[in-house]
Amino acid sequence: MNKRFIYILSGFAAVLVLAVYFIHRLFFSPSVAPKSGTAVLFIPEGADYRQAIDTVYSHLTVDNPGALNWLAAKKKYQYRVRPGKYLINKSLSVNELIDILRSGDQTPVRITFNNIRTIEQLAGRFGKQLETDSLEFLAFFSDESNYKAEGFRRETIIALFIPDTYEFFWNTTAEGIYKRMLKEYERFWNDDRLKRAEEKGLTRIEVSILASIIDDEVNRKVEKPRIAGVYLNRLKRGIPLQACPTIKFALNDFTITRVLRIHLEAESPYNTYKYRGFPPGPIGCPSVEGIDAVLNAEEHNYLFFAAKADFSGYHNFSRTLSEHNRYAAEYQRELNKRRIYR
Repeated sequence: MNKRFIYILSGFAAVLVLAVYFIHRLFFSPSVAPKSGTAVLFIPEGADYRQAIDTVYSHLTVDNPGALNWLAAKKKYQYRVRPGKYLINKSLSVNELIDILRSGDQTPVRITFNNIRTIEQLAGRFGKQLETDSLEFLAFFSDESNYKAEGFRRETIIALFIPDTYEFFWNTTAEGIYKRMLKEYERFWNDDRLKRAEEKGLTRIEVSILASIIDDEVNRKVEKPRIAGVYLNRLKRGIPLQACPTIKFALNDFTITRVLRIHLEAESPYNTYKYRGFPPGPIGCPSVEGIDAVLNAEEHNYLFFAAKADFSGYHNFSRTLSEHNRYAAEYQRELNKRRIYR
């Protein structure tokens, strides 16, 4: 009896070991792999189980579809389909894949933006990389009620976007983008920057407006604080900023390389030759470098600057209009010599 019992127990143990082995192999051993290289699974907002599984089968090789569907049902994935972008770059077990999909453990999208002039350009940048298309983005940021409570207007909302590289989930909505960028904006405007702005009698938006102008005006980083000082001096004395970049923005023509008298007649609140003080808003996403140049503006008595005639990208600075006119005439002659008429 004892021997018979031992044989039966041994046989049962062997069957149990085999069962465990096959179950482990079926559900916990690598059996799902990208069909080529790296597979990117896009599961859109509102997708159901069938759409999600069809996406899996379209991009991944699944050794045992039955095991995948059975485990998905046991883990109730059909009730927990999470939209997003999922990057699969190695072989996974059925269990690992289902856990990734049902937990929403998606791969962030890295978005970099700089040298952006308008909300429309930003919409294009986000729309190309996220599920939220450019029209949805524009609709949200065209409606002031979405951000008026935080002190922004349609003309100033561009200041919210501090140029850098950020990570977003692929299915982030336009509202989600706004909330994320608002957090980054508040983090950027730390106590030190706020104190420096207050010392200069400027709001955050006013700093951003000047920074956006300087970014467009200056090629040489070393000159930005000095030119910021020029603009601050003009503002203090009630002299129009007379910033050429604002004319290009007013005309919506950024191909202009030579601002002419006819351009200065543009009827626009952004025409800083006609209207004193700040224009309604930034003329682009102000760079960190530009913002810090305003906050650390040089203190001097210069009221004018003109590009040097050697086209080095540097400027001549002047305290008087007569001195400035001489430098400006030199530059104009060089423009004519090089046949730059527009």
